[in-house]
Amino acid sequence: MGINKNRSKYGRHSITQHWIRNSLGVVIVILLIVEVLLVLVVRNYYYSSARQYVTSKMNVVTGAVMNNSDDASVNYNSEIRSVVESYQDKDKIELMAIKTDGSVDITSSGFSPAQETDMSDYENAKKDPTGTASQIFRLPTGEKVVAVTSVISPRGCEYEALRMISSMKGVDHQLFIIFILITLVVASIILLMLFSGMFFIRSIVYPVIRIGQIARKFAKGDFSERIEKTTDDELGELCDSINYMADELSNTESMKNEFISSVSHELRTPLTAIKGWSETMTTIDDAETFKKGMRVITSETERLSQMVEELLDFSRIQDNRLTLNKDTIDILAELGETVLIYQERARALGITLNYYEPEMLPFVYGDKNRLRQVFINIVDNAIKYSDKGDTVSVEAYEQNNEICISVSDTGMGISKEDLPKIKTKFFKANHTRRGSGIGLAVADEIIQRHGGTLEINSEQGVGTTVMITLPCIDQKKKPDNQSTVNVELISTDNTLEQSEKLEQ
Repeated sequence: MGINKNRSKYGRHSITQHWIRNSLGVVIVILLIVEVLLVLVVRNYYYSSARQYVTSKMNVVTGAVMNNSDDASVNYNSEIRSVVESYQDKDKIELMAIKTDGSVDITSSGFSPAQETDMSDYENAKKDPTGTASQIFRLPTGEKVVAVTSVISPRGCEYEALRMISSMKGVDHQLFIIFILITLVVASIILLMLFSGMFFIRSIVYPVIRIGQIARKFAKGDFSERIEKTTDDELGELCDSINYMADELSNTESMKNEFISSVSHELRTPLTAIKGWSETMTTIDDAETFKKGMRVITSETERLSQMVEELLDFSRIQDNRLTLNKDTIDILAELGETVLIYQERARALGITLNYYEPEMLPFVYGDKNRLRQVFINIVDNAIKYSDKGDTVSVEAYEQNNEICISVSDTGMGISKEDLPKIKTKFFKANHTRRGSGIGLAVADEIIQRHGGTLEINSEQGVGTTVMITLPCIDQKKKPDNQSTVNVELISTDNTLEQSEKLEQ
């Protein structure tokens, strides 16, 4: 059946071998034990029936002989010889008379038994209270027989017992036929289990082998093939799971390649600017141009530093090494500083940056540097994906014992297809804008580690809103009758700089 071919090239035993050795082997052993026990039960039944049959015949004869045992006028010697010599079933059963000295005097066949014939039944009959004993043994000729001896003691008789011997050839022949039938039934069961089991095992082994082959291709980075699903059982679910895994790995591989390409481009651009201005500054004497070059070099260096820090943070998150130095912090200070950092950039790009700053908010227990990193990333993305004339709004407020920070823009927005994947590592919804594609993934991880949430709602062509919630330290709650909160509007649009009362 090609079992040896099922041994894999890694030296392991196949499922077929395990099934034959563990399952089928156990069943075969059980069936053989059942067969042996069944044969022994049938054999004992037939042998017991043979003993009873001969014993019943013996009871008939001894009953006839002993019927007139008290009659002194009866010549029992003569009567016993007559019964033995004229026994009607002598073609099946040999009847013999045994004298008091243990010798066989007369037989129904006319032949005297061999001297070495086993007479254990005669000896046992003399000891048995019933006066009857039986045994099954082999004659010197090799024939198996059943012998029954019954002790008689009529008055004045020279014979002590009558003995019957019947051949077991017919019984053994019947037992042999039964044994063959039982063996055929057991063999049929084993063959049926073998073929049905092999068919079932092959229906599992071949798909598993195919899955292993394709999985090895996946391990080498080849995600082009998919496993064909042929059944709707657990094996089919495994095929679906592996195909889904391949799709996800393929997408991740694609995003990783795009990430590497994007990061390479992002790194090359500032490096080119730094190199170009460095070379320019060594050949000019103009102070104004020198200052401009230094501003560019400083800006691009800061940009490189931010990208490297994002990559390091992402590596720490992947290795679960990202640590937070938490303390009680004023979230407004970190958010206000972030807005301040991006005011000049927004004004230079023609983007209105509005910051609705409340007078106060409850404190937050967290890492101020990491939270500022999140705010910088979110505001930077809002400006990055907005165009001249768009508006970016930053708002902070308390709701349900949580600090809510909303950053919204009227930029290009995100498509419905890309929105579920926007926080996935390496993913970039728009490849025309700068960025590594890991900033949101890092920001989401930091917020989660603070016990908060980062939700993104967007509509393509309309804009995007990022909502950050953080649990606050419940130190001072505003009174229930307070219906307004002082909010200062800080904007890059000079016509909007004012303080106003907002209904809360």
